[in-house]
Amino acid sequence: MLIQQSILPYRLCAGIVLLNAERRVWIGHRTKDFASGEANRRWQMPQGGIDKGEDPRAAALRELYEETGVTSVSILAESRDWIYYDLPPDSVGKALKGKYRGQQQKWYAMQFTGHDSEMNLKLDGHKPEFDSWRWATPAEVVDEIVGFKRAAYEAVFAEFAELLGP
Repeated sequence: MLIQQSILPYRLCAGIVLLNAERRVWIGHRTKDFASGEANRRWQMPQGGIDKGEDPRAAALRELYEETGVTSVSILAESRDWIYYDLPPDSVGKALKGKYRGQQQKWYAMQFTGHDSEMNLKLDGHKPEFDSWRWATPAEVVDEIVGFKRAAYEAVFAEFAELLGP
């Protein structure tokens, strides 16, 4: 049965642009393909759902910790508006537990103040989202993201351009 995408809500989500001292962006390689049909584009920045009643900033810090093990950060900026993306039509009703048409995201730029040894993709009690990670330029990140998230990532980087450097 085909689910009409327009009747489903967006999932509230917090995303993180984690920057190191060289203004490189943290990206992780997802442990599984996100129903995109683009198996070679499994890299993304940390992001995750905002729980009912949870502050988006608190959700961003929680998701960052759960997905990367990182707590050594300072928040540099918050996106002015929510940034949206829609799932591809063939993923609606399957991805995001079948309940959402896409995501409505509040993004945070954060400065990583710790050491790379702090990264821990396999925290006890949390299912790993990523099997590896690396620092990348914003252009590399946009090139590595699945196509249906590309415009959202471009909007995030445009908003935080002054923090990303040349």
